[in-house]
Amino acid sequence: MRRLPVYFLVDVSESMVGEPIKQVENGMRTIIQELRADPYALETVYVSVIAFAGKAKSLSPLTELFKFYPPILPIGGGTSLGKALNFLMDDIEQSVVKTTAEQKGDWKPIIFLFTDGNPTDDTAAAFARWNSKFKRRANIVAISIGDNVNTQLLGQVSDNVLRLTETDETSFNQFFEWVTDSIKTTSVSLSNQGIDDVNLAPISGINLEKVDTKAPCKVDENFAVLLGKCPNTTKPYLMKYAKRLSGSEVIDDFNVVDFKLVGAYQIDEEQYDLLSDGKSNRNINTNNLTGAPTCPCCGNQWGLVICGECGQISCADNSGKCKCAWCGTEGQISEIDPSGLDITRGRG
Repeated sequence: MRRLPVYFLVDVSESMVGEPIKQVENGMRTIIQELRADPYALETVYVSVIAFAGKAKSLSPLTELFKFYPPILPIGGGTSLGKALNFLMDDIEQSVVKTTAEQKGDWKPIIFLFTDGNPTDDTAAAFARWNSKFKRRANIVAISIGDNVNTQLLGQVSDNVLRLTETDETSFNQFFEWVTDSIKTTSVSLSNQGIDDVNLAPISGINLEKVDTKAPCKVDENFAVLLGKCPNTTKPYLMKYAKRLSGSEVIDDFNVVDFKLVGAYQIDEEQYDLLSDGKSNRNINTNNLTGAPTCPCCGNQWGLVICGECGQISCADNSGKCKCAWCGTEGQISEIDPSGLDITRGRG
């Protein structure tokens, strides 16, 4: 039996924390449920999930559709697309059966790449390896979640680059229906016609657009993500801020940029460390942040308390007494200098 390998290469960087990662998890469950009801897909499709942030990790090896269960997606720091692509190529070499004189191998794999940011590593070597050895053997369908992705860069490894223009629940649901339909139509064309290529479903009527990767694109940073640790539970959490332009304030003819709080989210420390490639060297000033979260781990009122000794973030209750979860320094919350404090951002 010739298999149709379907890989989900999922960006689990810090900027995906919150609703985006939940929507991807829900969407993958829907995809598998729908595919199991399709006889062509059930006969041919094998599924694998690879998560990547600063590093890449297989969450599920290629698994027969009826035995596959969508994994919980972790969160990590960084967006190392080059490392992710190398990890994927290594897996294809090991897991996908090649055609030989004695046997027909697997059908050409389909890779659905989901990302909402730009690479934090050097992709040149991985892209060259893909284009010279894998591009004819597999199909990448690259999906930009939002408009913060360098789609020109994705166009170097994929002829199918699309952008999900809206990230509300309805748009995500329609998008994952499109992914499901694309896998179904491909499995049908393989079974009935033997056409070994991806057969994408129409995108009309949904918030998904084909990207002209040769057209100039504006790349910007839409999120600032901060890492904190709760001293009461010793668990880490992320605070996510979304960029906005403050039209009411203009300095030297430029709109002032600030970041508004989206939410705070407890994360799995072991998985985060495993998928992260170190701290960033980029700071953001507290004056550019609007809103302060409560601690998502213990419920303390102040979730963004900066330690004067180590500069790391912990939480504190409304008494103002606090203990740094990183270095153990104890003290009392005091007002921040009017010029603000620079704190280290996540790699996003």
